[in-house]
Amino acid sequence: MPEPASAASQIDDNGRSSPDKLAIKMLNDRVLVSTATGGEGERKSSGGILIPATAQMSKRLAWAEVVAVGPNVRAMQVGDRVLFNPEDRYEVEVRGEDYIILRERDVHAVAASRLGEASTGLYL
Repeated sequence: MPEPASAASQIDDNGRSSPDKLAIKMLNDRVLVSTATGGEGERKSSGGILIPATAQMSKRLAWAEVVAVGPNVRAMQVGDRVLFNPEDRYEVEVRGEDYIILRERDVHAVAASRLGEASTGLYL
């Protein structure tokens, strides 16, 4: 008779026990972001034109959602959307999902509803 799983492990869909998921704490000025779309695949313009993945785009910035922030990050919070250069990034896989690690200084803009009061007049 198999032993029951201990409190420090879980049973996955295949019946194997796996260790508990570890919590992640970002350090210093690091920001963990998740891109909502693949970004590398096909895109659609606002007019409905399909742009293939092979189309060359020069110096295009990308949007992502903040998942975690380090203790020294001052300009953004979890849930904000940030604009960054896709060439200045480190990719990491956490629990089977791809994320990007950025420094706060690599973020060009922050979009959040809480910023509406100190607005520049530009809306996304």
